Amino acid sequence: MENYSYPLSLDWNKQEIIDVIYFFQCVEEAYDKGVSREKLLASYRRFKEIVPSIGEEKQLCGQFEKASGFSCYRTIKQAKDTDQGQKIKM
Repeated sequence: MENYSYPLSLDWNKQEIIDVIYFFQCVEEAYDKGVSREKLLASYRRFKEIVPSIGEEKQLCGQFEKASGFSCYRTIKQAKDTDQGQKIKM
């Protein structure tokens, strides 16, 4: 179990908070045991619906990386550079 909290916004509703946490958990899973490319990219697409601003995305992902050591940017970049059906393992 992680010993850090996820960066969240008070402006989000309950479902948006759940979906953002799910995205961060998919990034964690990529570092832990690997995650399917489709699952990761689907969670990222939902994250981007909630956080459309690149500046806010960089801020939240930066806070998450500082707390956890896991990079959203590098994980998503690897997923985008990987063929469909592959597992993403950081």
